[in-house]
Amino acid sequence: MRGAGGPGAPGPVGPGGPGGGGVNLFALRSHNAALVLDLLRAAGDEGISRLELAERTGLTPQAVSKITARLRDEGLAAEAGRRASTGGKPRTVLRLVPEAGHAVGVHLDRDEVRSVLVDLRGAVVGERRAALDLGAGAEAVLGAVRETVTWAPAAGTVGDGNASPLGPARPDPTLLGVGVALPGPLDHSRGVLHRVTGFPEWDGYPLREALAERLGMPVVVDKDTNAAALGLAAAGQGGSFAYLHLGTGLGAGLVIGGSVHRGARTGAGEFGHQVIQLDGPPCTCGNRGCVEALCLGAVERGDLREAARVLGAGAANLVGLLDIDVVLLGGRTVAAAPETFTDGVGAVLEAWAGRTGHDAVPVRVAAGGGGAVAVGAAELVLGPVFGRGGG
Repeated sequence: MRGAGGPGAPGPVGPGGPGGGGVNLFALRSHNAALVLDLLRAAGDEGISRLELAERTGLTPQAVSKITARLRDEGLAAEAGRRASTGGKPRTVLRLVPEAGHAVGVHLDRDEVRSVLVDLRGAVVGERRAALDLGAGAEAVLGAVRETVTWAPAAGTVGDGNASPLGPARPDPTLLGVGVALPGPLDHSRGVLHRVTGFPEWDGYPLREALAERLGMPVVVDKDTNAAALGLAAAGQGGSFAYLHLGTGLGAGLVIGGSVHRGARTGAGEFGHQVIQLDGPPCTCGNRGCVEALCLGAVERGDLREAARVLGAGAANLVGLLDIDVVLLGGRTVAAAPETFTDGVGAVLEAWAGRTGHDAVPVRVAAGGGGAVAVGAAELVLGPVFGRGGG
């Protein structure tokens, strides 16, 4: 992937910032190649012509020709036929070769690890799941992660046992890296965990460094909710939105203006630990009356309508603070009763809108189901390849 960006590659720096035009400087060829790759990805099997690439990136036709020639030489792009033009000879169109690169996404939950292998378009070509105890200690957890990511299933297989080692002894040349998503809080930029709610023993643990050494490949670490939000944005969810994940815990991934909002210290999105009931029930974070404690307490009692109402109260605070376009719900608890949660959260937001005079913010279940976090974790690796936010 030389010259095409990669994990840790610089983000777009051209005019207009992210998504802006290209820059015809040799030193920024990785940025320009990322712009071209992103358009090839979006074009799908239909493909896109070099002239269209030049028009949409702001690069000269000569620069586009050099970039696409290099991408073809590296196996990242291929011809997709010809398209009639308004004058002159038909234009050759190019497409992305999705199998030319892969990323692994890992969702480390409190009681399960799920890994997916995705191609350059973000399509899942393999998946594995295994039970996990996040409190079992670093060696046990790192071993479980390695067990689920050192595999290379054929396209279309899902955990069928036809796995082969991918570790340092047998590296896959198409594998760009591993993205790992888990409950926060954590320092995304350094890959260091903080006091993971319910598991304070992880405080200060350098997870990215430890996994990179264990796996022998680049690793990116982020919160589960941020990863899911990134994956949803990459899959086409537009505007500013909040992804609320209710499973073994409760958190939020925030996309503002098309970019994941991590905050100055990469600690944004600790949605579950906003206090909405002073002197309420104790929370594992040390506070009392947190949304997470109230919501999970209602779930444990089997009162999902109350859990949805509490979740709606927290969502209304978020909508009032950030003025977002849509609220997306995910996580295993939501998946077990999707209508209960969309109706319950939606009713609270409609009541809030009626009191404030605003239009009600829509609420719906996020696409991707139970694999949304793992797929988003893979996007932490793929994002920089296409000039998008990620690792």
